[in-house]
Amino acid sequence: MNVRPSLQLLSEEQKAEVHRYSVRILEDTGIEVESDEALAIFRKSDAVIVRDRVVCLKEELIDHAIKCAPSNIEVFNKAGDTAFHLGKKQGGETYFGIGVTTTWFQDIESSQVELFTRKHMQHSSRLGDHLDNYSMVSTLGIPSDVEANKVDFYSALDMYANTSKPLVLLISGENRINDVFELLSFLHGDISEKPFCIPYVNPITPLVLNKTTTDKMVASIQSRIPLMFSNYSMYGGSSPATPGGSLALLNAELLAGLVFGQLVREGSEIILGSLPAAFNMNTMGSSYTPVSYLLNLACAEMMSFYEIPHCGTSGSVNGRGADLLAAENLWFNHLSSCIGKIGCAPFVGSNFDSLAFSPAKAIFSNQIIGKARKFAKGFDLNDEAVNLREIGAVGHGGDYFTSEQTLASLHELGHSDELWSDMSLHVWKEQGMPSAEEELTERASEIYARAKKDSEDAMDLIQKGEEYIERQQAL
Repeated sequence: MNVRPSLQLLSEEQKAEVHRYSVRILEDTGIEVESDEALAIFRKSDAVIVRDRVVCLKEELIDHAIKCAPSNIEVFNKAGDTAFHLGKKQGGETYFGIGVTTTWFQDIESSQVELFTRKHMQHSSRLGDHLDNYSMVSTLGIPSDVEANKVDFYSALDMYANTSKPLVLLISGENRINDVFELLSFLHGDISEKPFCIPYVNPITPLVLNKTTTDKMVASIQSRIPLMFSNYSMYGGSSPATPGGSLALLNAELLAGLVFGQLVREGSEIILGSLPAAFNMNTMGSSYTPVSYLLNLACAEMMSFYEIPHCGTSGSVNGRGADLLAAENLWFNHLSSCIGKIGCAPFVGSNFDSLAFSPAKAIFSNQIIGKARKFAKGFDLNDEAVNLREIGAVGHGGDYFTSEQTLASLHELGHSDELWSDMSLHVWKEQGMPSAEEELTERASEIYARAKKDSEDAMDLIQKGEEYIERQQAL
């Protein structure tokens, strides 16, 4: 018997109530659709009412889309091996990804920020490949040293060349997604049979399916590549101030995206989720709060209710580096994710409202994820684990230093912290009383230096990709 901690927010009755509210939103208020092509796809169904560009969806169509959508998605790595499952076959694991589309890079040692470049993309993708607790590498930034019309190509190239893990692609340019697929096919071969790349798309909250999003959805579905459809909101700003109102609205948007995807092709693989945050009146930006984490968990439970694979938040908006402010939110997010219903959290490692990528924070977060996962695994409670025979043998006043179970657990019991030294007070004073932040900076610099060095191995592949990109651009 395994004893595992769990976190349950909504009852079955409450999930059904959220669903009813969301259906009413889609039936009565509807969702605005920008694209003529997307409107034509919606019009294929008799259960759709279109008024100008507002699409209202009947409950039977929503229910049909939920039934058609796959309850499990198998995600592969570059080698064609199964990396992980999202959904029904996932088990109790939550999968994390490094990256988010930033414009700045934060230096580990100085904490100074500089514009994000291709080298940062290459080195940080390799960092994500090295760190064990990341299962995917997401687009880390927008390189400033590349022409705007080539950014998506070079970003995909530099990520592909520096990791064997699945990629989550945030493609910013309009009408670029098929060209990116062609680049990856040139480098890799068939990318649809065992897909390792997952495009990430967003609607506009509240209640707008924008053209770039529906275009990318159609392209991904037609290429038989799974996609992430995730909305972003700031409650009190772009979504209602009350958690219940925000949950119902965000859930309605996700259901609208699901319906659209299934109308493009029934059985299309879609991962749904929300990135809920608070609107900070002081900074006029977003921040994570206890309420936003509750919304994240509630969204995950709704997707489990529908048997739809899920993606959620990564706790990486707040912070000025790998600092106390970041630690508060990383622990909050990662632990609640691991003991809740979160499917995956693809965007770890940013600071300052996701404007700057911090490798130090990504490294710090990697350790937190590992500890949160260990906590979530719980412990065994059975005859072998309790071992009454050993307890009887040690008896009264004895010790377990050399007991059978202790000797079998030496590796775990002797494990040192990856980022910080084990120090007594005496040793700490002898070493000049180093702060935890100083040790983290030193260790993170060593880890990142290895990633930079190892990224040199990818230069031949990068050159091959660069030549392809320039040829295509010249056509």
